[in-house]
Amino acid sequence: MKNQKGKVYLVGAGPGDCNLMTVRSHKLLSQAEVLIYDALIDIPQLELIPATCRKIEVGKRGGKPSTQQQDINRLLVEHCKLGKQVVRLKSGDPFIFGRSSSEIQALITAGCNFEVIPGISSALSAPLLAGISLTDPVMSRCFAVMSAHEPDALEWEALVQIETLVILMGGRNLSEIIWQLQKHGRSPETPIAIIRDCGRPQQQIWLGTLSNIVQQTAGQSLSPCVIVIGEVVRLREYLIQPESTNMIDTPVTSNNSQLPLAGKTILVTRSVSQSAEFSDRLQQQGARVIEMPALVIGPPSTWEPLDSAIAQLSSFHWLILTSHNAVDCFFQRLQAKDKDARSLFGIKIAVVGKKTAESLRSHSLQPDFIPPNFIADSLVENFPDNLQNCKILFPRVESGGREVLVKEFTAKGAQVIEVPAYQSCCPETIDPVALSALQNQAVNIITFASSKTVQNFCHLIGQSPELSRSQDWLESVCIASIGPETSKSCQNVLGKLDVEAKEYTLDGLTEAIVEWVTEEQNL
Repeated sequence: MKNQKGKVYLVGAGPGDCNLMTVRSHKLLSQAEVLIYDALIDIPQLELIPATCRKIEVGKRGGKPSTQQQDINRLLVEHCKLGKQVVRLKSGDPFIFGRSSSEIQALITAGCNFEVIPGISSALSAPLLAGISLTDPVMSRCFAVMSAHEPDALEWEALVQIETLVILMGGRNLSEIIWQLQKHGRSPETPIAIIRDCGRPQQQIWLGTLSNIVQQTAGQSLSPCVIVIGEVVRLREYLIQPESTNMIDTPVTSNNSQLPLAGKTILVTRSVSQSAEFSDRLQQQGARVIEMPALVIGPPSTWEPLDSAIAQLSSFHWLILTSHNAVDCFFQRLQAKDKDARSLFGIKIAVVGKKTAESLRSHSLQPDFIPPNFIADSLVENFPDNLQNCKILFPRVESGGREVLVKEFTAKGAQVIEVPAYQSCCPETIDPVALSALQNQAVNIITFASSKTVQNFCHLIGQSPELSRSQDWLESVCIASIGPETSKSCQNVLGKLDVEAKEYTLDGLTEAIVEWVTEEQNL
C-alpha cells in the first residue's frame, strides 16, 4: 500500500467478528493510513490497524445522528488526494445496502484511485450463525433479500409468493412487516426468526410465528437485526449443536460485558494445524482472541527409524505418546505402512494429558495409563509396571523434546527406543494481525502451551525492530503458561511469568486466566 498516489479501499467488514473478515481485508487494515468506518463496526477490529492511522467514525447507526453521505464522500476524496491509503470500512458487503455507489461516483469524479473488497453480508451470515439454512430442496428453493427501511416501497404481493424472505433494517418496522405479510396472504403460523447482533458475543435470537413475534419482542431493542421468514426456520432445531436445544423457543441472550474476560485481548500461540478449541473457550468467557501460529508440524527428516519400529511392534511392551501430534503422526505412519490399530494387540499404551488421550480415543483405543498432573515427568514416578527389561517405543518430536524422560526410564532398567515421528519448526514470518496488535500494545494476555512456542514466539517478534529493540511493551502484558516446563521457558526467555495453570490442560489454563483477571479487577 506504500504508493506515492493515494488510494481508497472500500472494504467489507463482514458480520462483526474480525475472524470472519477476508485475509485481504486484514492486510489492508494493518497498513491503513486513514480509516473511515461505520458505527456498526466492532471497535476490537480497529486493533488491526497501525497506531499512526487516523480513525474517523462516520455514524450510519439507525435511529441516531449520522454523518451525511456527501460529507463521507468529501472525506474520502480529501484524504485520497493527500496521497493517503484510505480504508473505508463498511458493515457486511460494500455492495449490499452499503451505499457504495455514491462514494464510488464521487471518487471517479475526483479522479481518485479505488478498489472494492468483498465482505460477508449479514443477510447471509446471520441466518447461518443462527443455525438457519436459507435454502432446502423441499422447503426453500429460493430466497429474497430486501431492506425494510421503507416498507411501503416494497411489492408485498409479490414477496409473499417467495418461500424464504431475509429482511434487513426491519427492526423498527416489525409490526408493519407482519401486517403487510398477513394482509397479502401469508399464514399467521409462518415461522420467523429475528437475529440481533449476529456473530457477536451479545447475539440474541427470537423465534416465533407471524402471529406472536411482535408480542414476544415487545419492549426489546431489535436494531441491528436480520429477520428470516419461512419454513426453513423450523429446520434450525436439527442444525444446531445438541447442547444448544434450550435455545429453540427462547431468546438467546449473552451479555458480553458480564463475562469474566470481557474487554481482554488474548494472543494465543499455537500450531498452524491446531484446532481452535482453546480460542473458543476464551471467547466463551468474553475474550477477544488473536491467534498467532508459532509452530509448524511436519514430517521428520527420515521415516526409517519409525518404519523399523513399526515392523517390530510385537516386540514392544509399551507405547508412550506424550502429545496429540505424536498420536496423529504415529497412526498416520502406521496407516502408510498398511497397518492399523490391530497391530498394537498386546501392547500397552501410556499417554500424557487429556488432549493426548482424546486423540488416542479417536483411533478407537483407550490408554492403559495416564500419569497424574498430566505431565511427562510423572510418567516414570507413577509407572504401573516394573520397568526392568521393559521394552518401550517412544515416538516423539525429532528435536527439542524431553531428554530427561528417556534417561529416567533407562536408569530403572527399561529399554527405550526413541524414534522421530514429526518435526516442529518455527513459521517463517509472524502473522501480520498478531504483529499489529503487539506493536499497538493492544494485547493484554499471551498464552503458551509448550516451551517450543515460547522460543518460536521470541524468534518471530525478533523480526520486528519495534518489538525487539526494547521489551517495554511486555511489562503490561500477562504471560500465561500451561505447566511447569513451559513456565520455566517463559522465565528464561521472556523474563517473566504471571499465570500457570493448576491443571495442565487448556481447560486448566482458561480457568487460571479467568482467576487472574478476576483477582486483578478486585485489587
